[in-house]
Amino acid sequence: MPKFAANLSMLYNELPFLDRFEAAAKSGFKGVEFLFPYAHGAEVIRDKALQAGVQIVLHNLPAGDWDAGERGIACLPERVSEFREGVGRAIDYAKALGVMQLNCLAGKVPAGAAPQRLHDTFVSNLQYAARELAAHGIKLLIEPINTYDIPGFFLSRSAQALAIMDEVGSPNLYLQYDIYHMQRMEGELAATMEKQLPRIAHIQLADNPGRNEPGTGEINYRFLFQHLDRIGYAGWIGCEYKPKTTTTAGLGWISAL
Repeated sequence: MPKFAANLSMLYNELPFLDRFEAAAKSGFKGVEFLFPYAHGAEVIRDKALQAGVQIVLHNLPAGDWDAGERGIACLPERVSEFREGVGRAIDYAKALGVMQLNCLAGKVPAGAAPQRLHDTFVSNLQYAARELAAHGIKLLIEPINTYDIPGFFLSRSAQALAIMDEVGSPNLYLQYDIYHMQRMEGELAATMEKQLPRIAHIQLADNPGRNEPGTGEINYRFLFQHLDRIGYAGWIGCEYKPKTTTTAGLGWISAL
């Protein structure tokens, strides 16, 4: 049976962020993940997780001005200093929270930008971040995201991510494979996860269309969960979906599947 982590940035949205840890635990989740911890002190978040008895399994590096529509800065040549400062901040939070893997969002392609320069900046930033995280025993992840939900996102296909990982050349760089995003961009979910299993450190899910809970769309999650067991995936699966009604009302998929 897969290990499911509640994505607190999308689940229990009717509650303040710091109250979502206890809500996730009451629903039976043993792990949680979220976009960013930086709006709160690390000690406050750590205490909430400890009180709820849940493990924080993932969060992202700082990704620019999220409220203004930015979705990462790692590919942006003029933001390298900001990116490197963010790596240090993320490491401090991860160490305080016991988080062993951090995801790096590539960012969106600016109008008129030279693709090769963005690529080179991303590779260089990943080399830096992978080295810095490795010194603290923390894995660095990158995530392809579909360009329907985030038009212009720089990293959008698994083959592109894997080629960049090869170019970076670090043993501390892994793939975060989001089933929803890759269903929209390329399909071949089961075959890709099996072939790239040693390079996948984390998986996320949502159904398509709608990005709602499993069982509401076209993806055969019963088969995929059995497949992940069969191929020996031992990591967490982050539940990064938009509940169709409320979070608790929509959790029946876990027992059903």
